[in-house]
Amino acid sequence: MEENKMGVMPVNKLLISMALPMMISMLVQALYNIVDSMFVAQISENALTAVSLAFPAQNLMIAVGTGTGVGINALVSRSLGERNQERANLIANNGLALYVISGILFAIFGLLGSNLFFRAQTDDPEIVRLGTEYLRICCLLSTAIFLQFGFERILQATGRTFYTMLTQGLGAIVNIIMDPILIFGLFGAPKLGVRGAAIATVFGQICAASLACFFNKKKNDDIVINPKKYHLQAHAVKSIYAIGIPSICMASIGSIMTFGMNKILIGFTSTAAAVFGVYFKLQSFVFMPIFGLNNGMVPIISYNYGARRPNRVKKTIKLAVCYAEGIMLAGFCIFQFAPRQVLSIFAASDAMLAIGIPAMRIICLHFLLAGVSIVLSSVFQALGNGVFSLIVSVCRQLFVLLPAAWLLAQTGSVNNVWWAFLIAEFVSVLMSLAFYARINKTTIAPLYH
Repeated sequence: MEENKMGVMPVNKLLISMALPMMISMLVQALYNIVDSMFVAQISENALTAVSLAFPAQNLMIAVGTGTGVGINALVSRSLGERNQERANLIANNGLALYVISGILFAIFGLLGSNLFFRAQTDDPEIVRLGTEYLRICCLLSTAIFLQFGFERILQATGRTFYTMLTQGLGAIVNIIMDPILIFGLFGAPKLGVRGAAIATVFGQICAASLACFFNKKKNDDIVINPKKYHLQAHAVKSIYAIGIPSICMASIGSIMTFGMNKILIGFTSTAAAVFGVYFKLQSFVFMPIFGLNNGMVPIISYNYGARRPNRVKKTIKLAVCYAEGIMLAGFCIFQFAPRQVLSIFAASDAMLAIGIPAMRIICLHFLLAGVSIVLSSVFQALGNGVFSLIVSVCRQLFVLLPAAWLLAQTGSVNNVWWAFLIAEFVSVLMSLAFYARINKTTIAPLYH
């Protein structure tokens, strides 16, 4: 059997060929996030608020999907590197089964808990009604997004990231096209409002999942998808979640951090909180390509770790860090030298510009450090040490960023609060480098022997 390209192709060419499609698809996803909000905002401010309040629940779905996918990705790639075909098939099929179970659990939550979820956040009956309509549809049909995650992660684990670019791109494009049609009732379609936004989201996910399933069946010779043969097994589930749970927790921590920062900033003015929200949308254009780079990097590291090729593992890490820092430098230049222009995308008022311009210039300083810690976080996961990533993320966002922001807020100047990002990133880099030194000594170095 001919060896997978992850073990033989020149590392730089391999990393670019695998990461570039993922980076492009991530940029499409970032664009979708902004366009989707723009359409919903045209319904009413309450509609936008309702969809925004649904974010924690949707973020939890994404957290479960991405975290489970990290476990599948790393284990399938490693098993293929070890020439253990049966284990690779078992992990892939068990991963898909876990995604179906996740979809069922979120469907139950959507049916029984959506209304309670919104009533816990607001007393406005219109926002509760609109939010419940939106979230209930997204949750009831959440199996679509989970299967999309599953089939795409199997493609990534076997080095077929070009196909995941196509599936993610299709899902985002279908969503963007269907949004105005179903929200506003164009071309004879019913005018569904926020329900139309939810249906458009789910329809895009169904299209992406279907295409990803097709690619796995027709274009992926490395994995056999056969649920009847590869039943759910406890040891496989434990292996997937041993790597995946830290990622799930890490993705969920972001919601807690955002809530805390909003509470601190609202103490100054609601405009400060709005600036923080705008920053998060804008920074996705910088960070999402690096997440795409990581998605291409993880299977390469896992495969070559399984194949006991430490030189390829370390070269992949070095190249990924260099590319990530290059992307971060470009993002730093945009935020540092053109903050007014990027804020104008959201029709920023004079008050928002007064707070937002210095905020963007201060916050972007941490970009210059963040590339290292983001890449190393995925390296830890690829080598089966996801708990290191979790420790760094928890310390950065909960034990450093929020306390530092609160202390700086006591100075009475909102501009000082933004320095908390640089402080937190500095601590994150130091911790990441220390953990990498340990992994290099205990996990990578022994491969030479």
